[in-house]
Amino acid sequence: MVDPKEAKPSKGKVFAQRLGSASFLYGVLMIGLFSSNKQLSLIAFGAVITMLGVLALMELYGMAEKRDLKPFRGLGIAIGVGLIASVFWALGIQAQPDLALGIEISILLCAVPILGVAQIRRYTDEDKSSLAPLAVTVFGIIYVALLLNVLQKIRYFPDLEGHWWLLFFIVVSKMSDTGAYCTGQLIGRTKMIPRVSPGKTWEGFAGGIVFSVVAAWMFLHFAGAHFGAMPLMHALILGVVLGVGSVLGDLVESLFKREAEMKDSGSFFPGVGGILDILDSLLFNAPLMYLYLKYILPS
Repeated sequence: MVDPKEAKPSKGKVFAQRLGSASFLYGVLMIGLFSSNKQLSLIAFGAVITMLGVLALMELYGMAEKRDLKPFRGLGIAIGVGLIASVFWALGIQAQPDLALGIEISILLCAVPILGVAQIRRYTDEDKSSLAPLAVTVFGIIYVALLLNVLQKIRYFPDLEGHWWLLFFIVVSKMSDTGAYCTGQLIGRTKMIPRVSPGKTWEGFAGGIVFSVVAAWMFLHFAGAHFGAMPLMHALILGVVLGVGSVLGDLVESLFKREAEMKDSGSFFPGVGGILDILDSLLFNAPLMYLYLKYILPS
């Protein structure tokens, strides 16, 4: 029998695992955003966004299965991946945003009868559950696939340097996580919402917002030429909005993990928790960033 103390990995090993996983994920992403080879950039970005979608859906449906909600795992993943891959084709290869929107609507409309037929086939006198499996499956497609597609729409936003905007969005959002953790560890005393996430504090929340605002300011200060006519005030407000949104997105995912009685949403990449743990703030914030680009950013 293995001693629990011996089974627990050392801090050095955890750090090495985290560094390796993060280097791989962000390395592929940076190739997808900034490689001078257009074909390599397309392959890298398409691969990473599709991989994230598959793993995130697997984790979400896995949590639902722990609560015996019986999602249509295979169908949900297939529809979600189809949604992500087809929008990537429309945006990255065909450069047609209207086509991407039409594909999204068509797939989502078709998903309803497909899942309905699947539920009819599954229904038995012994297992009469129907609403929960359908609701969880559809939610997974919307929460993961549809919101990942918003990241793609930021990346390929017409008439903008979308790769810079996506990098801005990711860094500013994730700096909230970093700032909240560092500040919370140093001076965190006042619990925020302990029934949802016992470790979060109001001090950490404030620190996360400060980190996001500083990151947004640094982007505009050092790389302002890539962000068109965005005023400094817009950058600072985006820092606040994305900082707050990151915390809320993390709290939403914490609810899922708490219900499934899980510490991390998954373990595919050692040291960094689950893919949903990485994506939660980005998925929550993606619509806010996209709406800013579409309706608020000065032309």
